Amino acid sequence: MKLKKVAMGLTAVVASSMLLVACGNDNSSSDKKSGSDTKQEQKKSADAKTDGTMTDGTYKLEEQNYDDKGWKGFMSIKVKDGKITDANYDYKNKDGKLKSEDADYEKAMKAKAGTGPKEYLKELNDSLVKNQAAGAVEVVSGATHSSDTFINYANQLIQAAQRGDTTTIKINNGEKMQDGTYKLEEQNYSNGYRTVFSMTVKDGKISESDYNYVNKDGQKKTDDADYEKTMKEKAGTGPKEYIPALNESLVDKQEAGEVDTVSGATHSSDQFKIYAAQLINAAQNGNTSTIKVYNKVEE
Repeated sequence: MKLKKVAMGLTAVVASSMLLVACGNDNSSSDKKSGSDTKQEQKKSADAKTDGTMTDGTYKLEEQNYDDKGWKGFMSIKVKDGKITDANYDYKNKDGKLKSEDADYEKAMKAKAGTGPKEYLKELNDSLVKNQAAGAVEVVSGATHSSDTFINYANQLIQAAQRGDTTTIKINNGEKMQDGTYKLEEQNYSNGYRTVFSMTVKDGKISESDYNYVNKDGQKKTDDADYEKTMKEKAGTGPKEYIPALNESLVDKQEAGEVDTVSGATHSSDQFKIYAAQLINAAQNGNTSTIKVYNKVEE
């Protein structure tokens, strides 16, 4: 199978979206949950860490609604000795049948896209175990949407493992975003900065996106003249240009996966898309609690 490597140097926490499964959108739904119903009490391990390393255990995620083809996704990862030892991402229908075992679906998708769930689901799972980072997962050619969704979900499960939180993550896929302001903040600094991201939803649409980085003094990367000069000389763009471009693209496109990648800022563009996808999931649940990301800082 020909794979396309995601050009991302993200830490183990990063990863992205996006809200589509297999080769169809999550439009129809059943057993829908309200925002208040999907808010869960965290079940944290006693030895949970804050340094970005993962706590041993099994972490799970479930979509709540069936898509227009009758499937909903689920995923789990197992962590042992701080490493992902197993990943299981698949879809099931109302009869409990797995998409990876559906011969008719396999045949139809493979004829159209060159791959089917029997192949691409295994490749995605194996890639996560191999790379140990959602952002390093290889996108499978012919299954881009499912790959994006996998990266987003893997990212959220890794975050759960970094918190030592074994609560099953519930994704209210296909649902309209609820009005409010949704926030995400990295807790650890990397190269002197950490990511802060807020997204405002009004009338079910993203009306404002504010993605940036701040240092320990509260200075934003977009206001750092020295950083701007150094990066622009090297990459042709700097935070003063690429950060507003990413924010504007999300408001314009309304979907994380459709955000335009800024040339010279691929790493930041990919990180932006992944975090935007997670905030969209939060908006679908109506959960305005700030998402705290205990990102791992690589030496």
